[in-house]
Amino acid sequence: MRKIIVLILLLISWLPESRASHITGGEMYYTYIGLVSGMHSYQVTLKLYQRCNSGRQFPNPTYVSVFDKSNSVRINDYSVNISSTENLQMTNPDPCITNPPEVCFDVAYYTFQISVPENMHGYVLSSQVNFRIAGINNLSPGYNNVGAIYTAEIPGNGAAVDGMHNTSAKFTGSDLVTVCANNEFSYSFAAQDDDADELRYSFCTAYASTSGAGGNASPTAPPPFPQVPYDYPTYNESEPLGQFVTVDPLSGLITGIAPQEGIYVVTVCVQELRNGNVIATQRKDIQIFIANCTIASASLLPEYYLCKNSQTITISNQSNSPLIVTSDWEFTDITNSLLYSTTGTTATYTFPTAGIYKVKLVINRNLPCTDSTTALIKVFPGFVTDFNSTGICINHPTTFTDLSHSVFGTVNFWSWDFGESTTGLDASTSQNPAYTYPVTGDKVVMFVSGDTRGCRDTLYKTVSIIDKPPILLAFRDTLICIPDRLQLQATGTGVFSWTPAINIINAGTGTPTVNPITTTTYYVTLFEQGCVNTDSVKVNVVDHVTLLVMPDTTVCRGDTLQLRINSDGLHYSWTPAGNTINPLVKLPFVFTSNPVETFQVHAVIGSCSADNSIRVLTVPYPQVNAGADTTLCYNTSGRLRGQTDGSSWVWSPSLYLSNASQLNPVTTPPRTTDYVLTAFDTRGCPKPGRDTVRVFVQPKMSVSAGHDTAVVTGQPLQLLATGGTSYNWSPAFYLSSGVIPNPLALFDEASNGIRYKVMVLNTAGCADSAYVTVKVFGTKPEVFIPTAFTPNNDGLNDFLFPLGAGIRSIEYFNIYNRWGQVVYSGKGNLPGWDGSIQGSRQGTGTFVWEVKATTFTGANYTRKGLVTLIR
Repeated sequence: MRKIIVLILLLISWLPESRASHITGGEMYYTYIGLVSGMHSYQVTLKLYQRCNSGRQFPNPTYVSVFDKSNSVRINDYSVNISSTENLQMTNPDPCITNPPEVCFDVAYYTFQISVPENMHGYVLSSQVNFRIAGINNLSPGYNNVGAIYTAEIPGNGAAVDGMHNTSAKFTGSDLVTVCANNEFSYSFAAQDDDADELRYSFCTAYASTSGAGGNASPTAPPPFPQVPYDYPTYNESEPLGQFVTVDPLSGLITGIAPQEGIYVVTVCVQELRNGNVIATQRKDIQIFIANCTIASASLLPEYYLCKNSQTITISNQSNSPLIVTSDWEFTDITNSLLYSTTGTTATYTFPTAGIYKVKLVINRNLPCTDSTTALIKVFPGFVTDFNSTGICINHPTTFTDLSHSVFGTVNFWSWDFGESTTGLDASTSQNPAYTYPVTGDKVVMFVSGDTRGCRDTLYKTVSIIDKPPILLAFRDTLICIPDRLQLQATGTGVFSWTPAINIINAGTGTPTVNPITTTTYYVTLFEQGCVNTDSVKVNVVDHVTLLVMPDTTVCRGDTLQLRINSDGLHYSWTPAGNTINPLVKLPFVFTSNPVETFQVHAVIGSCSADNSIRVLTVPYPQVNAGADTTLCYNTSGRLRGQTDGSSWVWSPSLYLSNASQLNPVTTPPRTTDYVLTAFDTRGCPKPGRDTVRVFVQPKMSVSAGHDTAVVTGQPLQLLATGGTSYNWSPAFYLSSGVIPNPLALFDEASNGIRYKVMVLNTAGCADSAYVTVKVFGTKPEVFIPTAFTPNNDGLNDFLFPLGAGIRSIEYFNIYNRWGQVVYSGKGNLPGWDGSIQGSRQGTGTFVWEVKATTFTGANYTRKGLVTLIR
């Protein structure tokens, strides 16, 4: 089976533009030189990474500090310059990777010597850069620009080992590797130890800088060093790339399924063991850039578990590369006997019984980029992860109890993260641990349990840590009347105690009964798992109910009124209830249509009560009638007709009214208007009565009798009036009818002009009129065109147009210049030619005109002639 190494290590900027924000990883190692003048000497190398072509420089110099490991006392600070640099670049990316990113970075080496005296406990070496870049995926979103610290440890000369002669482990894995998001990858963090010490690898927490993420290069503060804020619970120091990525403790090989595209802080610790004892821990801290690429690979998780309540699995290739053409799946039992095979991007199979099975995936069989892999499928349903906890008090232990159970195995794995964000030491691998929280608040506890079958599940629960147990009181201040009893009501978790012990029963419960004879404050104390809280209830004691009511009042009939009283009663009832909106409240709203209504109130404190009443007089609103809606013709007047029994009144709006203070004013509105008549009286109701009338205004009539025209004797003329529903022509001479919109006119003698008026009515009875003049010629149908015109804008003969007599319509009237070019063309007799061509005024000259028309009898009429333009 071919495995493709798929990790891309891009070294991303850490500091702002003006600082060394380009440092994206580092490590420190050393070689023992020997004993010189009673001092142990070492050659130390600090190795820093940066992205290629970042346009920035490595810090030069930088600082390396040495601390006593036992007490963190600073021994020395070294200012170190760059010793050498190198450039690393991947030149031959795998052809089975789609969209491979560029892999290139620069490395700076700071090599120098230190000398330290012999020490039983050893030394810690540290160097820092002040910034990591913002937006790192596995750090908390609220934290930006945290720095980084790189360390190495020199062991001391303890009883078990001679550590002062130690040469540290040195990471040797290649950094020219690539990773694609959501794809399988492997990356070696293997190290070499010249002392042949045993090496053990693990993920560990990354360090932040101690300089507050600001300023230039500076020595670190003494250990312990601050940790970076991981984005719990998805990422943490043990799972910096998520739950599907692990590091082999013996080889340092990181493998798994990469998370989504982004930048991730990864720190690997390698422990040096000599004679079974850990003598030193060395670290490598890098920021991994996971690219948006895909790999044509058969990629599955190493193991799949069906541990809950199902024996059916649906499994997919972790790689979604477009280079994958075929996928073949085979499910077998532990003896490799084939149970089921299928093809496709996913496979679904239901296992017959519990047990361990295998699945094999082959992609691109007999094609380029072929690959295969296998995975175990462990089918052991019935595994449940659960726990409970007791203890909620700060600075007191909270005990966690494992409730996990397994049907086919034995629960043997426990991992707790108690959710305390202020420290990284809130973890345990005990089955039933206890943890003391230093800070109050809601803690999201992560619990992982597993069994001997390999089943494992994660559960999150919230535990609320408090400094005192909450007490919920039903009331804090109440009232009783002698000799009543009262039950106090407090709820909470724990043991209750009430004081003083005066007239109280069951003082050790949350609900004691009291009957004090004077006003008394009772104090309640709640004890819960070492936490204590106190609260109080004041019981006011009276021997009667105080009840004072408002004076009798007058309101407008039908209005709502709020009744007001002064009383220490606890419960109330009002009558008549039918006229009270809520008869059980202290200050109800009431209404009535009766002239007089008496409202009675009954106030109660326990067995004590009092009664009183309020008399309400009602006065009707002024009666108002604004009249019926009416309709007016456009630009005409009408009269409003209001009625009221009030003593004063006014119309609004007052615009277009002859007098807004009259009941019957004249109105001339230009448009439809609503008029409101408001009336007042002096009988006791301070509110006015109102009524509205709408005056509809008809739109302006559009009446037409047609255009003035000319006819010849003996030729019929069709008149046409529009704009209404009823018509009356005058005079009615020569007309076929005087009361229709379209009478026919026939003239038997010539006339200089007969002016007809038509009176038009619409459906609302509104009237308007229009006029038309008919000139009668004694000749045959003719089009008259003058022989000359003067377009000089004096208002006389400025336009040349045809005038028809006995002509129904002019189809065209064209004018040509002496070259035959059309200078004007129109239909009808208007607007006519103004003596210009495309806006250019023409000089004096002769032009040819041509007209084609139709007579009233339907005959065609054509003429040509000359006209002179005179300037």
